Amino acid sequence: MNTFAASAHSLLDSQLDQSRREVFADFETLGLPSTSDEVWRYAPLSDFDLENFDLTLPLVTGELAPFALALRSRAGVTIHLQNGVLISVEGSAPGLHVTTATSTARENSARYGADAFALLNCALTPNTIVISVDANSQIADPVVILNTTTGGGSFPQLRVELGTSSACSIVEYLDGGVDALVVPLSEFHVGNNASLQMTTYQRLAASAWHVARSTAFLHRDSRLRQSVISIGGHYNRSRNDAEIVGTGAQNELRTTFLGAGDQIHDFRTRQYHLIGRSNSTLLSKGAVADRARCVYTGVIEIEKGAKRTDARQTNHNLLLSPHAHADSVPNLDIRENDVMCAHASSVGPLDELQRWYLESRGVSRHDAERLMIQGFFYEMVATLPSGLAELVEEDIRATLAEVNVVTP
Repeated sequence: MNTFAASAHSLLDSQLDQSRREVFADFETLGLPSTSDEVWRYAPLSDFDLENFDLTLPLVTGELAPFALALRSRAGVTIHLQNGVLISVEGSAPGLHVTTATSTARENSARYGADAFALLNCALTPNTIVISVDANSQIADPVVILNTTTGGGSFPQLRVELGTSSACSIVEYLDGGVDALVVPLSEFHVGNNASLQMTTYQRLAASAWHVARSTAFLHRDSRLRQSVISIGGHYNRSRNDAEIVGTGAQNELRTTFLGAGDQIHDFRTRQYHLIGRSNSTLLSKGAVADRARCVYTGVIEIEKGAKRTDARQTNHNLLLSPHAHADSVPNLDIRENDVMCAHASSVGPLDELQRWYLESRGVSRHDAERLMIQGFFYEMVATLPSGLAELVEEDIRATLAEVNVVTP
């Protein structure tokens, strides 16, 4: 089997893009992170070896999973990707454009130069998938991205651009990925008075390594409602940043996960306010069972001069086993006085009083626990696009039925 470096160089040699080779050289110089780096201290990097992933595996055409088919049936436009490669676009909507662009590897690497996995994406992504919405266009039906990984390494890159006073809802679904490395990189550029609802549902195989990063840029009076839901992956890392550069911008981020077995869910967020009179709200909730672990690390950063900013950060973790573990590290970095900021976190098992209340009304202990966990997740899926929320909720319910809950 080819080593990762050999297959990467073979791939790069087949492309006439010197900037990609330069970015990959930057990655080789930087090297993979280690647990001595504060931002990677909780990652199981001792189990990670790039040599396990071959980039020269051919594309394999297969049938879509039932959940993906259900999503497609409710979409206005469906974008099908395989290993980050655009396969097809089904449907259309006035003002909506789906194109591919040659990745500007050097430009992107300047922004993500300290992130080894982002550099890998910039160097090895097949193309940048660009979803753009014309000014004043309102896209009524959801745009669904079905992103399947068939093996080896996958480096999808997505760029969403919303023009002035436009609106769009996008649902991205990731599956497959047996023994694979999946490294998505996404940017959301939300124009003046535009509105984007962005949902990412990660349902990769239990043996996959998933290291994702997204950055949103919010301009004057823009609105972003972002949801990130993760069920799959051996190690699932999701970093979601928002840079608020326009007055009146609003950013709402909800992240949630369900971990079982030996899974590790590692979520990181950054709400960066560069200008005043803007708003951001973060809610991160998740549950871990068996020997699973989760980490939440987030920062609200208020730049000097960003007066009248209102930023909130909340993290709740539910332990479904005495062997499960959760870490919560919220942070505030405030350089301005005239602001409102708050953060809160909690870690603990199911509430015994709530369970007793249900049991006292004839609900069995097993059913009471399931109802409580479903209620814990409900507010995370209730904000999804109409018609899609029940699909996700039913999938989470089916997954939860297989989770072994051990409570005091």
